[in-house]
Amino acid sequence: MGDQKLAGELNHGMDTLKQVSVLRVRDGQSISAHDVIAVEVPVALEYNGISHVVMLASPADLDDFALGFSLSEGIIAQSSELYGCEAELTHEGWLLHLDIASERFAALKERRRNLAGRTGCGLCGTESLSQVARCSTTIVHRHHVAEDAVLNGMRAMHHLQPMQRLSGATHAAAWMNAQGQVELVREDVGRHNALDKLIGVLAKQKQDFSTGVLLITSRASYEMVQKAAIMNIGVVAAISAPTSFAVELADHAGVTLMGFMRDQSYVVYTHADRLDRNDLSNQV
Repeated sequence: MGDQKLAGELNHGMDTLKQVSVLRVRDGQSISAHDVIAVEVPVALEYNGISHVVMLASPADLDDFALGFSLSEGIIAQSSELYGCEAELTHEGWLLHLDIASERFAALKERRRNLAGRTGCGLCGTESLSQVARCSTTIVHRHHVAEDAVLNGMRAMHHLQPMQRLSGATHAAAWMNAQGQVELVREDVGRHNALDKLIGVLAKQKQDFSTGVLLITSRASYEMVQKAAIMNIGVVAAISAPTSFAVELADHAGVTLMGFMRDQSYVVYTHADRLDRNDLSNQV
């Protein structure tokens, strides 16, 4: 990539990408070169003046992250219960000051959670086993989605990840409508953060979460499925594998869980009835 083009794309990436000097070695030969790395910073969320959680995240779409995290973690039940979000850049990282409804803040204090987040960590600070399974509702809607739509959506998402293309270090979460059109993508160094950012922007747009498909570039972990189920998302398609805990939750919560998404292949782990297949002859 030419220096001028690289500089332009780095500028477009704002503070999420950084150019560094590296020693590149190939076949025993070494050269001095430049590489692009994803920026990762501490992001603290403070609710009504009380510190709640510190995550490591990409410093972009932080207002989406604040709303999505608050919804998917059950801190608030609807967007209107978040009255405001002010982002402050400090020497240590970003501090998000969130103002939420008083009854929600009282419930949050009762949970007594003190998360110390790390990239890819979804249960840090959970005090007891009973706090792990927070999704007690079951998705009952059965909006069908075509097999081709999901496959096309995964292919389209691959071209909508500029941070990943330049750095190779980020995950993405995408929202696809029932026709297979990828409408929104959010990227982050953490897969949970990318999903929370996507949930946040969709909530701002008052999206009906029951009508589309969640596409993710990571494994389908328990926390990812849980966040989807809490938001009433009925179909989750992952590029990698699910865990046993995730499959159990998806089955219980009524989520159609797909994994190992490739060009023309995939595995359906739960609730395959939502998927309209081109060829039904091989169903078991």
